[in-house]
Amino acid sequence: MARHISQVAPSRRTFLKAGGGLLAMTVMPSGQIVGRAWAQMPRSTKPETFATLVQMSRDIYPHDQIEDAYYAKAVGILDEAARASEAELALLEDGVAALDQAARDKAGVAYGEVPAEEERVALLKAIEGEPFFQKVRSNLVVGLYNQKELWPIFGYEGASADKGGYIDRGFDDIAWL
Repeated sequence: MARHISQVAPSRRTFLKAGGGLLAMTVMPSGQIVGRAWAQMPRSTKPETFATLVQMSRDIYPHDQIEDAYYAKAVGILDEAARASEAELALLEDGVAALDQAARDKAGVAYGEVPAEEERVALLKAIEGEPFFQKVRSNLVVGLYNQKELWPIFGYEGASADKGGYIDRGFDDIAWL
């Protein structure tokens, strides 16, 4: 009996490639966020507030080589704190509302929709002394820069105590000066 093309079984390689891709999409580690899937992350703030906080975070500590997902992970810490405290939630929601209003007054659109980074930064500079800004900025110092998967991007090798300390690991290597 002759085999038709529709009856030909896929090769092992084709099967493994398709299955591997499907497996990677369905069995992703819970801490990993891909693309703009972070938009589903907020548990206490409004999704638009969360998105504005991500953009604000990127504008405060801009790193073009880092995906928004890492900023979203840092903002997730603020969102989680807002679940436990109505005052924290109000600080975030009211702060973003005020920032959006300032952006509308100046650029005619909400903060996250302001196209020019320089304009967004100017809006942030105007509020940098306020508790809302300081809360977001101070959270980022730990929330963003303590993500181990980002350390290689910044050239940080991690703690050195378990490796004999910095003195024996190039502490005095200042070839970049």
